[in-house]
Amino acid sequence: MNNLKENLHNVRARVEQACKTAGRNPSGVTILAVSKKHPASRIRQLCGYGQAAFGENYVQEALGKQVQLADLPIEWHFIGPLQSNKTREVAAHFAWVQSVERPKTLRRLSEQRPAELPALNVCIQVNIDREPQKAGVMPEEAGELALLAANQPNIRLRGLMTIPRIAGEDHDPTDSYRRMHQLYRQLQEAGIGMDTLSMGMSGDLEQAILQGSTMVRVGTDLLGPRPDDAAVA
Repeated sequence: MNNLKENLHNVRARVEQACKTAGRNPSGVTILAVSKKHPASRIRQLCGYGQAAFGENYVQEALGKQVQLADLPIEWHFIGPLQSNKTREVAAHFAWVQSVERPKTLRRLSEQRPAELPALNVCIQVNIDREPQKAGVMPEEAGELALLAANQPNIRLRGLMTIPRIAGEDHDPTDSYRRMHQLYRQLQEAGIGMDTLSMGMSGDLEQAILQGSTMVRVGTDLLGPRPDDAAVA
């Protein structure tokens, strides 16, 4: 799992095969490398093999890596829980925020996005399985927040993101992904412009793609097991 070139080749092959099965063009699915807890050196190496989009969960950790990798054409996505006191830094240093779940956060990102930067790409995080411990708006609230995002200055609404309930004997995430795609299409049909459905990870990206995902977030299968916190510093 530590051969980054081979890992990227394997993940791309899985995406291509899933798209073939679904009758879709692989160019319609973006691979987002989830690089939290991994050192900047590995991100640099993976970027050298052609991976451009990287997702981070922790603001301070990400900002440190961005300084070290400022010479690379990386598209940075923030995909973790976003506290109000971190919105200014995220608005200034990321191209995407995929974890918006509150109007207050959305408005702060809009107000704090530097004028010289392009509009901030935003996804609304949906708690599709209504898990009390998990972030995200309830499915029936997603449309209202998406509409608010679509009308904020300095914000470009891109779509929806979800982290479904973990697969088990009593749950198949394929159904979660099916319901997410249904919600995504409903909002599009209601006139809310979106082009991104971010769902699927290392273990289930095939199911997500078969259900319409346009972006899969892959960590372990690209960068290997996460090192200890101390190893990242």
